[in-house]
Amino acid sequence: MKIENKTILVTGANRGIGRALVEEALRLGAKRVYAGTRTPFTHPDPRVTPLMLDVTNEEQIRQVVGKVGSLDILINNAGVAYYDDLSDRTMLDRHLAVNFFGIYDLTQAFLPSLTHSHGAIVNILSMASLAPLPIIASYSISKAAAFSLTQSLRALLAGRGIKVHAVLTGPVDTDMNRGLDIPKASPESAARAIYAGVEQEEEDIFPDPMSGSMAESWRGSAAKSLERQNATFVTAQPT
Repeated sequence: MKIENKTILVTGANRGIGRALVEEALRLGAKRVYAGTRTPFTHPDPRVTPLMLDVTNEEQIRQVVGKVGSLDILINNAGVAYYDDLSDRTMLDRHLAVNFFGIYDLTQAFLPSLTHSHGAIVNILSMASLAPLPIIASYSISKAAAFSLTQSLRALLAGRGIKVHAVLTGPVDTDMNRGLDIPKASPESAARAIYAGVEQEEEDIFPDPMSGSMAESWRGSAAKSLERQNATFVTAQPT
């Protein structure tokens, strides 16, 4: 999977990692980049097509599928993060609507196109998928759920020739992490590492120094071995 000459859709593309993913795709020679945003967005490069896309809006998803047509790589980057302590159920609903069901709904909508292209799905998750950060508890829960979804899709879609990648980010210097007084990677460096991981067909991508320190131990862990073992149940099912 090379980025050059590919058609890519990035959600949450107007800032942070999403914006950096758009720019890096152009640098790597992408043929077309669709930039999905909830607010109006413009870009000087004619290869970029802005799209109004709220991933919780079913009608907007349908319209985007019709406009995009053929697609090689779907990058589910749109997300929300609010501080909470699990005392308010509505905070769980808000996070799951975007961070979990947004990924699910957009992925399902583009499955025919990605099956045709033998494409890739890239879900921008978080180290909080592996261990919760209690000050953003609902966010952590939604990312853990999205990681499980990613692992399940990886097994279920392998037979269609679709690669499914989990991007397990550490602290990146975005609006979402502005309140955290810790070292942060730049969105640009994270975007470069994400695409490098896609091109190298890494299932789980650790795109920054903090998350990268966990990469080797995760890939050799009992949890990763269990994921691979459980995935064999899919191929073992009778057709």
